[in-house]
Amino acid sequence: MKMYTVMLPAAGSGRRMGAGFNKLFLELAGKPILIHTLEVFEQDEKCSGMILSVKLVEKEKIERMLERFGITKVKALVEGGDERQQSVAACIRAHQSDEIVLVHDAARPFINRNVIHELVGVADEHGAAIAGVQVKDTMKFAPDGIVEETVDRSKLWSIQTPQAFRYELLKEASDKAEADGFLGTDESMIVERLGHPVRIVESTYDNVKMTTKEDLLFGEVLLKRRQ
Repeated sequence: MKMYTVMLPAAGSGRRMGAGFNKLFLELAGKPILIHTLEVFEQDEKCSGMILSVKLVEKEKIERMLERFGITKVKALVEGGDERQQSVAACIRAHQSDEIVLVHDAARPFINRNVIHELVGVADEHGAAIAGVQVKDTMKFAPDGIVEETVDRSKLWSIQTPQAFRYELLKEASDKAEADGFLGTDESMIVERLGHPVRIVESTYDNVKMTTKEDLLFGEVLLKRRQ
């Protein structure tokens, strides 16, 4: 399997978490969420490096954190933007290899390594692959709060990260989105605009994003189960 570089937008806030600061600094089992996530890639021999987009005011704090916890694969800390897409674009500009690149939410510390490797393999063969799980709940289409249709959930996926791409494909999609003034909700969306097919790799329901206080409780349970 090919080596890969992972890009992690880490310039967010703790607004929905109610933390009043970057939620990635919140701790799970005595360790920051950010470090839990980075350790997944630090310990993967197929990961050649990491690029993080950060707030400049938090750069020194993150550098100290990396040193304290022995994270050695971070190749660059670049300035993030106001939007996720801008932060990822900054990571893309800092990358200098044609290997497969992953984009991963820094607040998803429970990604499975087997899923990562499958994403890299599919992206290497087909250009683009994203992690996802099939939805569990009954889905309704109700544009004005009135149900118009019950949607066939067997065709619906809840999309996660990592999302994996050939570097040149992701760069082309990012450059075009910036030139067009288009803002997507994830990297897959801007690649889809090029007309390039994106394949889904089935992930796990454990791969949750730490967004709310309830997620932190779930994260503590997952850590205890893994230990």
